Amino acid sequence: MPVFEYRCEDCNTKYEILHIGKEKSEDVFCPQCKSIKHKKLLSAFSPSIASGSTSAGDSCATGACDIPSYGGCSTGMCGLN
Repeated sequence: MPVFEYRCEDCNTKYEILHIGKEKSEDVFCPQCKSIKHKKLLSAFSPSIASGSTSAGDSCATGACDIPSYGGCSTGMCGLN
């Protein structure tokens, strides 16, 4: 289920909405001032990684991945370092 991030154009509050079904943009309102004037923000995807992990994520941070998927890194992020 996608979570979308919005910013209210009236009070500048930033908030997130979990879209379960076919919610329309007109159905979204600011939880602070109840305004329907908002702007959808571009959000970055952030996968969770267990702390203390010594898996492929550690070698990906240095760019020394040896996992074959996504050009060598299991997360596909090696090329972004």
